[in-house]
Amino acid sequence: MPTTRLDPLIAVRAAVQRWRTSLGPGLFGLACSGGADSMALADAAIEVCGATNVVVVHIDHGLRDDSARIGAEVAAWAMSRGAAAAVRRVVVATDGSLEASARAARYAGFAAVGTELGLSSIWIAHTLDDQAETVLMRVVRGTGPAGLAAMVAQRGTFVRPLLDLPRQLVRAYHAARELPEWYDPMNADLRILRVKFRDQVLPALREINPAVDDALSRLSTSAREWLDVIDELAAPHAQFPIDCVAVRGLPRAVRKRCYALALESVSLGYDATHLDRFDDVVTRETAGELCLDIAGVRLTRSYDQVLPPGPRSPSARDAPALPPGHELRRWRAGDRMKPARLKGRSRKLSDLFIDAKVPRDLRARARVIVRVQDQEIVWAEYIGSAHGESFQDI
Repeated sequence: MPTTRLDPLIAVRAAVQRWRTSLGPGLFGLACSGGADSMALADAAIEVCGATNVVVVHIDHGLRDDSARIGAEVAAWAMSRGAAAAVRRVVVATDGSLEASARAARYAGFAAVGTELGLSSIWIAHTLDDQAETVLMRVVRGTGPAGLAAMVAQRGTFVRPLLDLPRQLVRAYHAARELPEWYDPMNADLRILRVKFRDQVLPALREINPAVDDALSRLSTSAREWLDVIDELAAPHAQFPIDCVAVRGLPRAVRKRCYALALESVSLGYDATHLDRFDDVVTRETAGELCLDIAGVRLTRSYDQVLPPGPRSPSARDAPALPPGHELRRWRAGDRMKPARLKGRSRKLSDLFIDAKVPRDLRARARVIVRVQDQEIVWAEYIGSAHGESFQDI
């Protein structure tokens, strides 16, 4: 529907009311930078939900000389409306992308405030235009189908009530309500990729297709529908350690989604090329070990399992308490033991590790307990107690 046919006050408040009804009663956090969009959402939430059910949350990134003043003024505005306010200062990493670092610090700040104040959800003022920018940026950077899903209306406690509304409509609400605005000069800094897409790339595309924002948003919705189906198929296999035999028989699209979900579960970033390399490691025929580096972290495929970063073998145990006359040390080349399962037959410890499919890097650090008197190994990590010994793994 064209923006000019919508009453901004009715449209914005209706969007807020839909989410208020969907979420039920609670204390709602309103992420508020002081910009026009977040001020419009905060105002609409106070009007629809009631000021006593709203906490206006401002994150101070400390990137401006006047950031403390802005936080105080946003909080004062919220309290003048009868709502509570929380201002939190965060530390933004200076290495890498400033935009990405600020975003990570901001969301961590929101989550911390949410836990501290018992907020049932945190509302963010992203609009349809923000969605279009995100989709296009991911296409240009190089993304797979999952990346096209971009932002979702709700993820965990984070909610985006205005995601289906164009920015023009939200700004019209802001103007109609004569709300204050604290302008951020970074929104005009073309060194920031999102600003470049917002001010240069999308305007050029709108000359070709005036409805390009809607088109990109529909693409995101379609990708999300696809992703919901793929995720259901991938989820049973999407955790470390990954069973290469089980995953190998799945369609490639499902396999790659398994890897993506597994990497997300251990907070590792990735891109489409990482998923392709991951698939090569999983599907390759090998009897040994293969390694894969992702985001500066090494993953290891040992036999038919891809282990998580810094893995600890499922058969690893803390060393049992040492009785008198025993000592704990690292195993050595040439060590032999008589494991309980072989009932007194001696084998090289290196062979026992291979039989137990202990990854090479874990073997190197394995510990044994020996009798001081005769240096007999009575317990070995990943193997257990020797025949006739009473050591119990803890």
